[in-house]
Amino acid sequence: MVTPRAVMLKSTMMIARRSVATPPWSVFRFRKQIVRAFSSSMSPPSKAVVYDEHGAPDSVCKVMELPPVPIGESDVCVRMISAPINPSDINRIEGVYPVRPPVPAVGGYEGVGEIHSVGPAVQGLSPGDWVIPSPPSSGTWQTYVVKEQSLWHKVDKGIPMEYSATITVNPLTALRMLEDFVDLKSGDAIVQNGSTSIVGQCLIQLAKVRGIHSINIIRDRVGSDEVKQKLKKLGADEVFTESQLEVKNLKNLLVEVPEPALGFNCVGGNAASLVLKFLKHGGTMVTYGGMSKKPITINTSSFIFKDLSLRGFWLQKWLSSDKTKECRDMVDYLYLWLLRGN
Repeated sequence: MVTPRAVMLKSTMMIARRSVATPPWSVFRFRKQIVRAFSSSMSPPSKAVVYDEHGAPDSVCKVMELPPVPIGESDVCVRMISAPINPSDINRIEGVYPVRPPVPAVGGYEGVGEIHSVGPAVQGLSPGDWVIPSPPSSGTWQTYVVKEQSLWHKVDKGIPMEYSATITVNPLTALRMLEDFVDLKSGDAIVQNGSTSIVGQCLIQLAKVRGIHSINIIRDRVGSDEVKQKLKKLGADEVFTESQLEVKNLKNLLVEVPEPALGFNCVGGNAASLVLKFLKHGGTMVTYGGMSKKPITINTSSFIFKDLSLRGFWLQKWLSSDKTKECRDMVDYLYLWLLRGN
């Protein structure tokens, strides 16, 4: 699975001093520090990216030293190793995301860490184990996090750090969207825009291992041929630039791939319209993002004569439905494919 590049905490902490030039899929990698002997009932002090008001990240975020916090009977203190910067993390800081922690708050929503210490009532987890917050929760952009045992999920230390740090938000979004809207069978097809996004790349790979064809739309850009080859190496069947789809009949472009029953849109505007044009009669388009900030438009005939359906997906809502066990089962399923080399 294609993974985000990692950057050291020292450089990423510059988010508090300059505009955010770091791509949203970048990863915090926290330096391991020598820890003095602290009381077993307190965490070490923590360095964190904190914001006490909403606004542009480069204006409101700052790096702060946080004091030690108590470690309760059933608590686990985790030294965070790596945590990603997702677009939704930026939206939370800006105050435009529908669900966000009250300020002041520590940034971050997912990541992976190593257990530093545990409360006396904790069972099944030990110092040195690697864990992820599951379901994900706010506050991962700090060096030490203390949460109740039930909020951590143990992961295989043999999995590369950057995979574990980003296993939840984007891969789970891809997996749920493949399973929740259309009963796809081997030999069926999907179509998507935003194919180079992390969710898009996950969709390609998850579809491939299930025998599902993928049609992928990318923006016209310098180096688009190289992008096409990269996506095809991941398992994409067809990759088109938007300009290639300025034809009257898109079906003529599909030689060995059937018309897709399911489409995914994270862009909006014309890119969403292209997804709709590919869908077969009775098909469904699922929107999970709007990167262009342009509305989705659909002509009347597509509703009447093609009977298309438009749906939406938001992982946060799915996770809020008391699906902790199901979330962890899916994470383990994704880990299984990683260990198999897929």
